[in-house]
Amino acid sequence: MGKNIILTGDRPTGKLHLGHYVGSLKRRVELQNSGAFDEINILIADDQALTDNADHPAKIRENIVNVVLDYLSVGIDPNVSTICIQSALPALHALTFYYLNLVTTARLSRNPTVKAEIQMRGFADEGLPTGFFTYPVSQAADITAFNATVVPVGEDQLPMIEQTREIVEKFNKIYGETLVLPKAMIPENETQRRLPGVDGKAKMSKSLGNCIYLSDDAKTIKKQVNGKMFTDPTHLQISDPGHTEGNVVFTYLDALCEDRHFAMFAPEYANLEEMKAHYRRGGLGDGTCKKFLINVLEETLAPIRERRAAWEQDIDAVYDILREGTRRANEVTNETLARVRKAMRINYFEDRSIVKEWETLLRATRQ
Repeated sequence: MGKNIILTGDRPTGKLHLGHYVGSLKRRVELQNSGAFDEINILIADDQALTDNADHPAKIRENIVNVVLDYLSVGIDPNVSTICIQSALPALHALTFYYLNLVTTARLSRNPTVKAEIQMRGFADEGLPTGFFTYPVSQAADITAFNATVVPVGEDQLPMIEQTREIVEKFNKIYGETLVLPKAMIPENETQRRLPGVDGKAKMSKSLGNCIYLSDDAKTIKKQVNGKMFTDPTHLQISDPGHTEGNVVFTYLDALCEDRHFAMFAPEYANLEEMKAHYRRGGLGDGTCKKFLINVLEETLAPIRERRAAWEQDIDAVYDILREGTRRANEVTNETLARVRKAMRINYFEDRSIVKEWETLLRATRQ
């Protein structure tokens, strides 16, 4: 096909936070604006979210609008990127079913991402929903339905892309070259790969209360940084030498600050390395570092917050963006499904030559 196509997306289980911004959203906007891709598709994975929220469908439904608002506020352009809803694309469901026949339960059980998430959600004790167990196959359906050549993911999602590649290779081997083989795109910058919670926990989580959301106001951001952000426990006095490694303040600064921020908020330093050097040799307090980070966060998030507030005043327009994006996505995914069914020769009412096969078969049985 020759096109360069991206598929990415998020589960609509809550508002998006700074970890999403650093880990994927900022890069998405850069890729969108690069002109290097023929298509950029952003899937709101509500089906996948239901695999571990089946008893709370309202949670998923209500958060779809929050996710779309966050997309639009960070700079996703619906005229360039297609924003669509997973559950409203029936071709994805059919493809998932066909692909399930190409994957064993033993293979799914070995998927490291699935194993880690089963443990994280406590399914090992309560019993595992089948939909959750098979969601790597659903992801494969998503990726192949859009003919994606590139899938931006974190390192923890690489096993999912490998599973998709296995399905593609097996399908193409059995039925002929039909599906596009995707490749993963992981963040180039280490700080973009996983932004910890403000408390130093490995992952931001609403339940842990350690998130900074893209829609948080200045007061909330200041409270999260000053009240909860983990620094260096050995840096007891300002004069003490400090450690920047594992210090969440500096982890956030690594991810977000630019040299221009020092000219704006801390002109005594030319760049982050100078600030880090001062902290390491002693004489720089955590309060000063946190104040600088708060200024950087506010400078980053204030325009996002303002754009979100503007979109919130026109939810009808947001709805129309979703509807149009999903309409376009249905065209693409339905074409892929038709191609798959043709390859499998189960497109009974599009291929009349099947009638000839039946006639030949019946004549052979009469002889």
